[in-house]
Amino acid sequence: MTSTQARHTRRAVLQAAVDAGARCTGMDLDLWFRADDEPDTDWHARCLEAIRLCTGCPMRAACEELALRNGDGEADADDLVRAGLTGPELAAVRTAQAERLALAVDADRDTEGRQLDTLMAQLHAEASLNPDSSRNGGRRAIALRTSTQNHRLRTLATQIRQIRTVRRTRNGWGVAG
Repeated sequence: MTSTQARHTRRAVLQAAVDAGARCTGMDLDLWFRADDEPDTDWHARCLEAIRLCTGCPMRAACEELALRNGDGEADADDLVRAGLTGPELAAVRTAQAERLALAVDADRDTEGRQLDTLMAQLHAEASLNPDSSRNGGRRAIALRTSTQNHRLRTLATQIRQIRTVRRTRNGWGVAG
């Protein structure tokens, strides 16, 4: 995943990608976090090792985007490595990209958008079913399955339309022309 792709991806998808493909999956995560009262020389050696592991990770961009959206890293605390960046480096990137990150976090919170995605997937799945494919029960059974499917399709389409109308109204679209 590239940085551009990660920036346009929702948090749940980023997390799933990191969970499934990051090099650190299954490793002891203590490597990436400084222990309390750990001497600088010990932390520096572990920090360099963590950065080395992150450098070749295929999920580095997704991990960095998650770290930025989560607010990981502080400018004055060198206590972690995430996506090959130290805490102060993450803080600097987060400051430089504050406006973009605020929009990404808002999009992550967009439960209506997620609900629309789910309803659209259900609508497409339901529409692709063939009520006649079972061949059980004759014409009456097929008519009943068709009627039931049509009712589910209408219900899903109504839910989608209602959510879209509310979102459009809230965003100043008014009535579509």
